[in-house]
Amino acid sequence: MYIPSHFKIGDDEMIYDIIQEYGFATFFSQHEGEPFATHIPLMIDEDKEYLYGHFARANPQWKDIHNQNVLAIFHGPHCYISSSWYESNRAVPTWNYLAVHVYGKVEIVEDDKLKESLSDLVKKYEAPDSSYKLDEVDARYLEGMTKGVVGFKIKINKIEGKAKLSQNHSIERRELVIQELEKFESEDERKIASYMKDYLR
Repeated sequence: MYIPSHFKIGDDEMIYDIIQEYGFATFFSQHEGEPFATHIPLMIDEDKEYLYGHFARANPQWKDIHNQNVLAIFHGPHCYISSSWYESNRAVPTWNYLAVHVYGKVEIVEDDKLKESLSDLVKKYEAPDSSYKLDEVDARYLEGMTKGVVGFKIKINKIEGKAKLSQNHSIERRELVIQELEKFESEDERKIASYMKDYLR
């Protein structure tokens, strides 16, 4: 990923927070000699060494993915920045955003590790007071459903993060942008404003 030095995320915890919060990733590999992408939830392990996920078995991407170098992209909040918000008209519009790229090699996982990965995924996204518990699902039914997916893990060998938050503009201009973004009701604009504030501290 092209990352000018002033947009590079140097804080590992911020990178891991983005992966955790925006876990629905775009996952790229090569399939039959062509780029191939799947949109799937991915989870990082506690030691920050692996990403875990699963494909629908009908998805052909998994069939030649073992030991490939792959890329997973986690898309954080993003929004349009109007140059009308600046103090001068000597400017052009832009886009502010956060993104994390994770690179690594893939291994297919089966049986207990797959079930553990699926359980972790459900625990992450189900509400704390949800009545749904994966371990309470009929065992035969669950086994049949599990046969319809292929689990995998990515051994992480590189992570890079980019926070394009107008750092190449003056503090005064960034404050003007924050003021405008905070007028929006939509979540992305408000989150970008919050991240921009963090970078002003």
